[in-house]
Amino acid sequence: MVRVRTMRAADVGDVAAVRVRGWQVAYAGIVPQAHLDAMTVAADAEQRAAAFAGARPRTTQLVADDGGGAVGWAAFGPYRGTDAGRRAGELYALYVRPDLVGTGVGRALLAAVHAATGDYDALLLWVLRDNRRARRFYEAAGYRADGAVQSETYGSVPVPEVRYARPVGPGTTGSEPRDDLRHW
Repeated sequence: MVRVRTMRAADVGDVAAVRVRGWQVAYAGIVPQAHLDAMTVAADAEQRAAAFAGARPRTTQLVADDGGGAVGWAAFGPYRGTDAGRRAGELYALYVRPDLVGTGVGRALLAAVHAATGDYDALLLWVLRDNRRARRFYEAAGYRADGAVQSETYGSVPVPEVRYARPVGPGTTGSEPRDDLRHW
């Protein structure tokens, strides 16, 4: 059983481990292996600590805590792009310790994110195009690809991403597709 709560500075090390191991498992075969192999928990913890200390005021970071520390992490806030049009939020990250993927930790984190996004009309996120498992996860939660694409480059390899959108707010379950999100 996990409890979702607001991230604290003491969680930085656990969050870094979840994030690095999550990348190394989920993105194997998608992101160049040299990039994944170069990732370290110590370096990520240093970056996480700096980012946590200087977090934008409207950014929310949550952890799933199993009683022994953070086993999942999510971060969200205002949409960082310029093309959303309405009051859109963005799920910046959601990672679960790889050995706990499929146990409900990710669903619990995502439910907590949805419950805390009342200021937004929709929640958007970017997912690696070839990360089929993550795409199925978000689709099951009511997200739909909205046609926007971009690429991030790792080394010299472009890795395509697709944007997903989901309406939020009172009365929204997210399980029904929404045609009005296609213009995002």
